[in-house]
Amino acid sequence: MTAPRLAVAITGMNAVPDNPGAGLAVARCLREAHGRGIRIVGLGYDALDPGLHRREYCDSVHLLSYPGSGAQALMTRLAEIHEAEPIDVLLPCLDSELPLLVGLVPDLAERGVRTYLPSAEQLAMRAKDRLAELAREAGVAMPETLAITQADFFRAAEREEWRYPLVVKGVFHDARIARNRDEAEQAFRAIAAEWGLPVLVQRRIVGEECNLAGIGDGRGALLGEVMMKKRAVTGRGKAWAGISIHDEALSDISRRLVAALKWRGPIEIEMIRDSQGEYQLIEINPRFPAWIYLSQGVGRNLPDLLLALALDRPPPPLAPPAPGLLFIRYAEETLVPLAAFERLMIDGQLLSDTSSK
Repeated sequence: MTAPRLAVAITGMNAVPDNPGAGLAVARCLREAHGRGIRIVGLGYDALDPGLHRREYCDSVHLLSYPGSGAQALMTRLAEIHEAEPIDVLLPCLDSELPLLVGLVPDLAERGVRTYLPSAEQLAMRAKDRLAELAREAGVAMPETLAITQADFFRAAEREEWRYPLVVKGVFHDARIARNRDEAEQAFRAIAAEWGLPVLVQRRIVGEECNLAGIGDGRGALLGEVMMKKRAVTGRGKAWAGISIHDEALSDISRRLVAALKWRGPIEIEMIRDSQGEYQLIEINPRFPAWIYLSQGVGRNLPDLLLALALDRPPPPLAPPAPGLLFIRYAEETLVPLAAFERLMIDGQLLSDTSSK
């Protein structure tokens, strides 16, 4: 009798053009590393998430309850999915679900579902409203950032030497460049309405945007770092094209941040190299970026490394990072039979004929 294939569940199968999730890229990396030797279970929050309909990457798919429904609802839904087709490893790819899933790690482990995630305190330490404190501890430069609760701040911003353009951010999500007071107030109201208070205001740094992706081992080490410089961005500043680089200064800064956090799990560190050549910390994201397929291209398949760590297996060999490889994102139509879409809407799942084999 053939042993069941390893089942890996991956969230973040959305692909909004200006801010895609990383789930499909993670699935693509694992499929290229293992072929049909593993079973990939795609998890999404909307039947229109394109990754759920890419059956060359996902053997089966399921809809989840939205994070806003709370931890218990999410655990109940994951238990239902696990009952329908047992999951060996869960790899979450969205910021919004991580606070809930971190708290569910013991329940998941009890059911035999492995994860490789940070602690709740680690997650909080890299949040936008505490990032300046972390930067100081690690000795990393960061643009001045204020937490505000009223749009009145922008009336006196220039008198207080806060020159436009400014960056207006939500504590959890969203960042918008404001070129004048009207745009700043509009951004404040929009972000506060969606994500609540406080709202963050940050001095805008002009320079080259460079990101690093890697995995923290939970003891202070950074594994498998892959770096890229943005060459084209969306309206929300997300990478649409980028080129792989290797910069020891960026690597050193990232190692210091990971060591200060003792981070466990995937991480993306967003930096800007200013006109003086100094790296300034912008954000730390607690998951893989949407451009993570670049890691496969440069010989450092980070999702495959993460899978090995979650399973306590020897890590796959990693090549020296190859600079000079360009990625360019593109939009592609995915054709879906209406019957399959309706079945996903009604049943909340699409199982393959061999989903448990």
